[in-house]
Amino acid sequence: MFQRLFLRAGILGLLLVTVWASPAWGQLSPRASWAATLFKNYRVHPDITYLTASNWQAELDLYQPTSVSEPAPTLVYFHGGGWYTGDKDEPILRLLPYLEMGWAVVNVEYRLSRVSLAPAAVEDCRCALRWVLDHAGDYNLDPDRIVVSGHSAGGHLALTTGMLTAAAGLDYRCIGRGEPKVAAIINWYGITDVLDLIQGDNVQSYALRWLGIRPDRESLAKRVSPLTYVRPGLPPILTVHGENDPLVPYQQAVRLHRALNEAGVPNRLVTIPQGPHGPFSPEETLRAHAIISEFLEQHDLTRVAGSEPDR
Repeated sequence: MFQRLFLRAGILGLLLVTVWASPAWGQLSPRASWAATLFKNYRVHPDITYLTASNWQAELDLYQPTSVSEPAPTLVYFHGGGWYTGDKDEPILRLLPYLEMGWAVVNVEYRLSRVSLAPAAVEDCRCALRWVLDHAGDYNLDPDRIVVSGHSAGGHLALTTGMLTAAAGLDYRCIGRGEPKVAAIINWYGITDVLDLIQGDNVQSYALRWLGIRPDRESLAKRVSPLTYVRPGLPPILTVHGENDPLVPYQQAVRLHRALNEAGVPNRLVTIPQGPHGPFSPEETLRAHAIISEFLEQHDLTRVAGSEPDR
């Protein structure tokens, strides 16, 4: 556990200092000093087991701000990788904008297809959300300001985590009662129609691998597709998607946007012109984050009470 924690700290430290430090030895740039101050104000709780399934421990990392007086808004993040690769260490730098805002961050691991096929990843992420809500008081998290996000397959999991209901039957492994709710969903080029990726012109090998060979594959694909769960009353949803994405068709983002509009759900589609399946250019990434910040502020989710960085 501690080796992985040191690795994460090392990745963050080396990248931040390498990118932002002054060329002169012994002198940190303002941004590197900012980074040192930022991480000084966080307590990291690594590798917390939130679920055991298929003889596999599902873990999450929790970054808890120590300089806030009231429960903090919280980002719950899911990594990408086509449901078959990747891990929670990979997207660490994607968490920085929220850490800079003084938010708590929960970075989630889930079962990949080599451990369990669909819908295991969806089940795990729903349980992770329930764990966060059930333990909000233990870590000074605001249960009314939980935002879920992720990229690629993680974007799909953010959508399903925030859009499903217990009636979908995918919460049976989770501890806790009631209907878990989130305050907003930030989807980075996530899959919205799994069925579209296992038949027809948009077939993708990663989707076939996740669904596996089974007689109910088409019905299961619909069951784990965010488009299946569009309805009035959903939390606000923002999608960032590249126009030339070769792995998740841009039209899936457009279809979700249109369906949400028809259902009266507050939402926004941020199109990256000629953009690939991420990563985007620094300019486009900054533009997307500026829009996300505006979107979250619009829905009263950015305020962090009593946050004063140590100096």
